[in-house]
Amino acid sequence: MPTLTVNSPKKSVGHLLQIASPTLPIGSYAYSTGLEYAVCSRWVCDQQSTHSWISGVALHSICHLDVPVISRLLYAWQENDAAKVLEWSRFLVASRESAELLAEDRQMGVALAKLLYDLGIEPARYWINAPEASWATLFSLAAFKWEICEHEAQQAYLWAWCEHQISAAVKLVPLGQTSGQKILLALSERIPEWVEYSSTLEDSDLGQGTPALAIGSALHEQQYSRLFRS
Repeated sequence: MPTLTVNSPKKSVGHLLQIASPTLPIGSYAYSTGLEYAVCSRWVCDQQSTHSWISGVALHSICHLDVPVISRLLYAWQENDAAKVLEWSRFLVASRESAELLAEDRQMGVALAKLLYDLGIEPARYWINAPEASWATLFSLAAFKWEICEHEAQQAYLWAWCEHQISAAVKLVPLGQTSGQKILLALSERIPEWVEYSSTLEDSDLGQGTPALAIGSALHEQQYSRLFRS
């Protein structure tokens, strides 16, 4: 995989923080990504098990799929290769292991497309009604347009995903705010290592092996009582 060369001027720092912000209006607060069922079934019940669940999904799912695909999407955006962007976005959508995970990814992707278009990023317009829309696809478009370098974009994506999970865990487990921040701090210290690992993956290595996540998200769709969206 060729290395993407994009300058990261000082102005991109604000954009980097914006794209990773929990206040970004893409509806991420409405989803638990299978965590709600994991708590209901007592797979996750305290600070230690919360950390294990989130770090496990991050490493074996996000770092084996979303993060390396973001690198490929950034390269495709830079080369103005619309066919390759579409191919990788379809790959992401096809890799979601349950209807709930697919709906989450597509709805967040469409929401981000609408936001980016309103912020003046014209290529986002196509993705507002595209069935192949994925959060990572539009995230990579924002990173490209705002001149955020590859590894910074990948780290921001991972951090945003972890922060979303911590926010859900604080409500569900439940955890105290301090416990949530301790987990987030521990996860954030591993993010550079995870990004570096994802850069070693070939195309044939991409995918995810998280059966508990797939089962939990599928069962969450029919869970009797839920705080989070299916």
